[in-house]
Amino acid sequence: MEENEGKNEEKRKESVSFQNGRKRKEEKGKKERRRKEEKRKEKIFFPFLSLVKAKPVKLRYLKFTSRSFILHKPSPQHFQIFSKSKKKMMEEEIEKLRGVVRDCVSKHLYSSAIFFADKVAAFTSDPADIYMQAQALFLGRHYRRAFHLLNASQIILRDLRFRYLAAKCLEELKEWDQCLQMLGEGSEDEHGNFRDTKDSDVMYLDKDTEDREINISSAICFLRGKAYEALENRSQARKWYTAAIRADPLCYEALECLIENHMLTCEEEKSLISSLQFAQEDGWLSSFYSCLIKKYEKATVVEEKFNKLENEDISTKPSNDSMICTLKNNTDLLACKAEYYHQCGEYQKCFELTSILLEKDPFHLKSTMVHIAAAMELGHSNELYLMSCNLVKDYPQKAISWFAVGCYYYCIKKYDQSRRYFSKATSLDGTFAPGWIGFGNAYAAKEEGDQAMSGYRTAARLFPGCHLPALYIGMEYMRTHSFKLADQFFMQAKAICPSDPLVYNELGVVAYNMKEYNKAVWWFEKTLVHIPSPLSEMWESTVVNLAHALRKLKRYSEAITYYEKALALSTRSLSTYAGLAYTYHMQDNYTDAVTYYHKALWINPDDQFCTEMLTLALVDESRQGLDNLGHD
Repeated sequence: MEENEGKNEEKRKESVSFQNGRKRKEEKGKKERRRKEEKRKEKIFFPFLSLVKAKPVKLRYLKFTSRSFILHKPSPQHFQIFSKSKKKMMEEEIEKLRGVVRDCVSKHLYSSAIFFADKVAAFTSDPADIYMQAQALFLGRHYRRAFHLLNASQIILRDLRFRYLAAKCLEELKEWDQCLQMLGEGSEDEHGNFRDTKDSDVMYLDKDTEDREINISSAICFLRGKAYEALENRSQARKWYTAAIRADPLCYEALECLIENHMLTCEEEKSLISSLQFAQEDGWLSSFYSCLIKKYEKATVVEEKFNKLENEDISTKPSNDSMICTLKNNTDLLACKAEYYHQCGEYQKCFELTSILLEKDPFHLKSTMVHIAAAMELGHSNELYLMSCNLVKDYPQKAISWFAVGCYYYCIKKYDQSRRYFSKATSLDGTFAPGWIGFGNAYAAKEEGDQAMSGYRTAARLFPGCHLPALYIGMEYMRTHSFKLADQFFMQAKAICPSDPLVYNELGVVAYNMKEYNKAVWWFEKTLVHIPSPLSEMWESTVVNLAHALRKLKRYSEAITYYEKALALSTRSLSTYAGLAYTYHMQDNYTDAVTYYHKALWINPDDQFCTEMLTLALVDESRQGLDNLGHD
């Protein structure tokens, strides 16, 4: 019996335990169902709760229970707090996307920049973001799409930057008339300052730093100049380039176009540089610009400019000696100095300097141009061959590459081939002045005057600030003994560049050939005054010309002095020895005359004039000796 009672007790306890477990499971299931129901209601009535959970905000007035859910309904103020929080988060996310766009641009990932800029502009419709999207499209070469985006925005009518970027798109599309129309009409005052006729406010978009900016009006003037130059309206192009550099001296591209395309005369260049309003910290820039323009002053003046710029400390803050900022080793400055050496006729010095520069920077095209010119004058055909091969390989679409090939063929006296390559250079770039000059010189070397004149006249029309075309036209007329016409063109060259000594030398030669010897002497003396450096071998012919003119005027002592100066410059000139011998002969100094006739014949034994005059001098010397014996 006791055993049965024990078993029944155990069964009763197990039954109670089972029932308790089932109750616990049911309660647990009810709690789970209640929790799911609360979640469902939250999703239906309060979708913004996900935002609160993503970024916790203390909202103690909300009690999310099944009983109090409907009773504690949020007020409008509650929704405003949530709205501000959500807006703040959106702004942060958009600013991050803007940073992504800027980073893509800096890494040249333009497709990525376009993608994210498009999304930012769609989120905000802000003008700054639309401008950023247009910039990304422009950098990605989607010019049509960028122009359409800008043009569709009404802001383009009142914002200069939108108009400028739209005009840049049209520039890349070569639609020059539409480009000018987009920029609008502009005018200048009596001082050459720019004034825009449209009412436009500049919105400084995407300006996060205090970096110094180039005036937007200067950029617009420059773009107008490029458009007019592309339309071959060079007078308007010159006007707007000048307006651009005056509006902001930092717009170097405008000055570069004026100088490289020879749009201004020497005096106009000096006047322009002196009229620019530089900031106080830009004193070095004023000095640099004065080194870029044509340099026909005295050697001491030019050297002083270079020395000042090389030794000037451009830092605005005081610093110790180890932190001095100078331009002593700047490639652009040294290229200007090499250009000056070439202009002075110091070709070897120029060649050595450009060789050093090209070792440092083999792709500096300004140094390359001066190097080619110096190698051409020195007759370094091997150097020209190597340079032309490298340039054609690296820059097949640049005029300078084919100009170098033309110079090589000119140097080895294959003028037909050189003419062909000079022509190719001008076809690639119609504003490449050296190509047109070389084209004319190649014809002149073959004495094909009409074709040479054609090349020179084209250069004179395209480059009104360059005196070389007029000078070469005068030389061609002088070669055909049209001295009156030659004199006219030499005077025209002098008007363009009144400080080039070569012009005065040619005027002296014309006067000499017209038997105006006093005038010739005056021009030759003026030439020596304008020579920008101590006399070098390049100017030996001018000294000889002056001596010839003095001999014609029977000023023999002065003539002999200049002949001896010429011999100090070059000892292998037949003309100098012959002229000196003839002058001694005219003075009845037969001994010295015979000596210098022999030296002349040592240079050229077949010279007919010296051979005949030597015979006469020997006869005269013998007769003089006999006369002296007779007197004794």
